[in-house]
Amino acid sequence: MKHFELLCARCSKRYPFRYTSMKCACGGTLLVEYDLEALAAKVSKEALGRRVTSMWRYREWLPVTDDSAIVSLGEGWTPLVRLAAAERTLPLGQLWVKREEQNPTGSFKARGFSVAVSLLKEAGALRAAVPSNGNAAGALAAYAAFAGIRASVFIPQDCPALIVRESVMYGADTYVVDGLIHDAGAIIEAGKAAEGWVNVGTMREPGRVEGKKTMGLELAEQFGWQLPSVIVYPTGGGSGIVGMWKAFRELQAMGWVSGPLPRLVSVQEAGCTPLVEALIGARAEGMAARGGSATQPGGASPTGMRVPSPPDLPLVADCLRHSGGTAVAVSRDAIARAQRSLGALGVSASPEGAATWAGLLELCDSGWIRQDDTVVLFNTSHALKYALPASSGEAPLIRSYADYVRLRGS
Repeated sequence: MKHFELLCARCSKRYPFRYTSMKCACGGTLLVEYDLEALAAKVSKEALGRRVTSMWRYREWLPVTDDSAIVSLGEGWTPLVRLAAAERTLPLGQLWVKREEQNPTGSFKARGFSVAVSLLKEAGALRAAVPSNGNAAGALAAYAAFAGIRASVFIPQDCPALIVRESVMYGADTYVVDGLIHDAGAIIEAGKAAEGWVNVGTMREPGRVEGKKTMGLELAEQFGWQLPSVIVYPTGGGSGIVGMWKAFRELQAMGWVSGPLPRLVSVQEAGCTPLVEALIGARAEGMAARGGSATQPGGASPTGMRVPSPPDLPLVADCLRHSGGTAVAVSRDAIARAQRSLGALGVSASPEGAATWAGLLELCDSGWIRQDDTVVLFNTSHALKYALPASSGEAPLIRSYADYVRLRGS
């Protein structure tokens, strides 16, 4: 029996659970709503401690009905490492890094696609497609291959070559796109009816937010059912922010955590900062970036933070506001320096992960971080995926769905 349904994050209208069409009639995003009373009666903190060390230890918090449909490569339960040496140089209480680069496929995207592909398998889907700045493409490719589902991925042309190659090696139909992530998404939307694709882009289906939610559940358990003061997180489409805030609210409603919830901070690279602009305005964003430009198509590096038009910007911004958090912009040079700083601490940090260190320094300099704060940085992927620049020839280049059709027919 299902103990979950869908709830509109904007108007609170309820819907029966479904796998696609995550928009309410009002335009709000539909999120999975659980019977938390039934969940609390079914599982205990003590029982969790005896379970598998993957994110599927939180089975009851995930919307897959049939256990045989679960598609797992061992994702989740990533290390939470204290950066004690760095603590002594910064005006804060404790500093930790959540090492998401140790997931299968080398990034946090494994979490969302474990759930998303499980739902596809449960629904009997045969084909899935995703627009991606890189790590989502690799994750869909791997999990779909494991599940026997055909994957098609569409990646902006300037994304790192190793990320494109990863998708090819997992057997996905891989295309590089002359444009940005929203251009890749437009190709999928244009062709999904004819191709039979399920679009598993950010907030297009319920699984990815729910998979990302497990990052918040893990933090609570790893901290002994206490919560840190601040979470600094690199943000593009925003499903991780939505998922973690959802996790903390669910645990709070169940009585599993008490006290203030973490203040959530989104970090973006100057040149593509829709969240910063939504929260504190383009003028303040420019100050935070120390001269960085406002959002311009292609103005930022080809990383997971470069999402000019998040699928539900108001929802992500609301999560930040309700948490008492904020958003900051950091420059490309600051991210490069941060990669070296984290590397010197033994952490292989992607540009996205390094951006959290750069953002932390901004927050410390401004006084936003408090002397007694316990801060968690999310390193969402490892550095080596970004070791090579973009290259041609790894996958065909297209500009539109018509190009895709011509290539498939040739």
